[in-house]
Formats: sequence, C-alpha cells, structure tokens
Amino acid sequence: MGRRIVLSMLGLGAAGVVAAPQLQGGLEALLGAAADKDPTGLTELLPNGGGFRYYSVVSSVPRKDESSYRLTVDGLVDRPATYTLDQLRALPQTRTVRDVQCVTGWRVPQTPFSGVKLSALLDAAGVRPEGKAIRFTCFDGAYSESLTLSQARRDDVLVALRMQDKPVSHSHGGPVRLYVAPMYFYKSAKWLSGITVTSDVRPGYWEERGYDVDAWVGRSNGRTDAPTV
Repeated sequence: MGRRIVLSMLGLGAAGVVAAPQLQGGLEALLGAAADKDPTGLTELLPNGGGFRYYSVVSSVPRKDESSYRLTVDGLVDRPATYTLDQLRALPQTRTVRDVQCVTGWRVPQTPFSGVKLSALLDAAGVRPEGKAIRFTCFDGAYSESLTLSQARRDDVLVALRMQDKPVSHSHGGPVRLYVAPMYFYKSAKWLSGITVTSDVRPGYWEERGYDVDAWVGRSNGRTDAPTV
C-alpha cells in the first residue's frame, strides 16, 4: 500500500481515539472487519476502540460464536473438560479493573475485565501433583502463552468473557481471551481455545522470540503484593 494511504488510515485511527464514543465504536467495527481480510498486517499499526490496538500474528483469524466456540482443559488433570460459551457464562464471574500495559509502550488505564477465575477451572479439572505450569493455545492456530501454576491460580488471572463491560469482541480476542492483570498484555492471550496443564513452563509465541517469560508490570498496574514466580 502507498505511503499516502497508510498515513490517511493512521489519521482516521487517531481521530477515533479523541472523538465521540460512537465514532470509536465505528472504527472498532471497521478494524475488526479489516483484520479478517488484511494479509499485510497493516491493522496492527492502527488504534482500536478504547485506546487499544489490534494485534495478530496471523493474517486472518476465524470467528467463533455460541454454536462454534469451545474451550478445552486438559493435560495433567484428573477430569479433562470442554466448555461451551454458555457454560462459561453460567459459572461464577469475577470483575477486576486494572491498567492495561503493553510492552510496546501504550497503556489503557482502569480497564474492566470480567470472567471466570482460571483457578476455578483448574480446581474443577483436578490438577495432578506433577502439574506445575499451564500452556495456553488459541484458535488463530499460532499464538500460545504460559504461566506457572502458582501464577495461574492468582485471583486476578481470568478467562475473560467481558472487556470494558461488554462481551469481548473478535478484534479484542473474543469471544473468550485470557486476562493476566499483573503482567504485560502479551501474556493475555487472545482467541483462547486451550488450557493444558504441563510439568514445566513452555515458552509462548513471543517468549520464543526473546520476550520475558515472567512479564510482571509492577506496582503501576495496581499490584501491591510480591510477584509469585
């Protein structure tokens, strides 16, 4: 694409950040549609609704809904399970409000996320004694992440169904994403489809490319307790 077109689209994105919420919502819808069709990765450069940016490591991500979405919990557990979207919604929900911090520098303050505590799903599955870590996989077919078991059991780690008090949109990783409140946002895997208990930490997509496995943001993100590594 030509430089003039790129600059024009960036200008539209900047306008959406400062304009009325209706314009931001329209921009988010536009980018969500573009993300499915854009093989260039250009959408990764653009501001999304609410100050967020769209990121994907693949050129196209399939859409999932109530009829097609499934989340599996397996690995070193006694009771593997598969959840539909309705089943996740029926479980007790937790809401947390924290700053979202991207490792690339942008930040969105006081962002609400709601969903099921990851620890509740792990307890329901029955983690075996040899289970020490969690590997997360995504239905984009490429992204992955990991946490230690102690990190995964924190009360501020959610399997999130709502973001900014709305259902998690496709462009934000919906219908279900991981939310790891005290860590940089790349740990909060989008388009979550698998939770696998493992015997050790397996580096995720960005860790394999040089990012830190432990991605604590620190006290600026509202965490006052010591990190559990």
